[in-house]
Amino acid sequence: MESLKELERCPAKTRMPSPYPGLCSFLMCNWPEVKTTAYDGEQASHEPVLKAMFLADTHLLGEFLGHWLDKLRREWQMERAFQTALWLLQPEVVFILGDVFDEGKWSTPEAWADDVERFQKMFRHPSHVQLKVVAGNHDIGFHYEMNTYKVERFEKVFSSERLFSWKGINFVMVNSVALNGDGCGICSEAEAELIEVSHRLNCSREQAHGSRRCGPGPLLPVSAPVLLQHYPLYRRSDANCSGDDAAPPEERDIPFKENYDVLSREASQKLLWWLQPRLVLSGHTHSACEVHHGGRVPELSVPSFSWRNRNNPSFIMGSITPTDYALSKCYLPREDVVLVIYCGAESLFYSAFSSLELKM
Repeated sequence: MESLKELERCPAKTRMPSPYPGLCSFLMCNWPEVKTTAYDGEQASHEPVLKAMFLADTHLLGEFLGHWLDKLRREWQMERAFQTALWLLQPEVVFILGDVFDEGKWSTPEAWADDVERFQKMFRHPSHVQLKVVAGNHDIGFHYEMNTYKVERFEKVFSSERLFSWKGINFVMVNSVALNGDGCGICSEAEAELIEVSHRLNCSREQAHGSRRCGPGPLLPVSAPVLLQHYPLYRRSDANCSGDDAAPPEERDIPFKENYDVLSREASQKLLWWLQPRLVLSGHTHSACEVHHGGRVPELSVPSFSWRNRNNPSFIMGSITPTDYALSKCYLPREDVVLVIYCGAESLFYSAFSSLELKM
């Protein structure tokens, strides 16, 4: 798999004023190439490619902490960025890795309905594009704030599912907030669902090799899954992370707290053992990082998609087949660059208007 340094191929360069300066950045982003020929013994087959976008931590501002002007500006930026990406890049599926909302953990039913309505407007998409969302701690609360009501209203809006298969590719979408391991009702239910998913994945592998122990029933594609969740799997810190959108150097050595910054060691080991993923994508930290678990399973932390959390948001573009994948990163324009462009355009307009008045 390409390293993060090699993924950073879409620098945030905006060379001309436009209604949305990010257009120039997106023109530099392309779907990565992936091998589409698979070999089963001596037989070769052509595999379909799924074009998937991964973004995280949009943090739509709520009624308590979000100033109306900040909300207006940030949401306009995200809406234009998302709609431009859909138009130019034409993904088949978009995954949002949690913390869609900033105040879902405490919002009233009225505030929740307003936030959902704004989300649906900003992230509207054609019917042929699928949008899949996993829960984050700001959507349903940290473990100590989470309850059945918050989980169910989130899952009702986003039609949450644990397993999604398309074009022979399995995606497992985890409510990582519920993996605290303390035996709470929501946690026990989440673990039971994942064990069932693990069983179905293993049955497909076994039946593909001639085993009949699983009994009748539809089989999943024989493909190691892509694991999607909000919290990253356990790592000590971001000390080994690098790149323009990694955490600031002064923050990288700060130790992570289990079940708060990252999943616990135990929960991480369970997920890797149960699901045997070939790739993990997560959010939560708002910064980029690439780690390898057990020396073999890569995990990418996807940076925040909101300029409120970063000056240089980005998202991941994945070309995925049942046996292979390739990833690239697409940067949105830096916010300071956008502001300079708008100020420059305003100055030019003012100068031109003043010159016109003098001639008249």
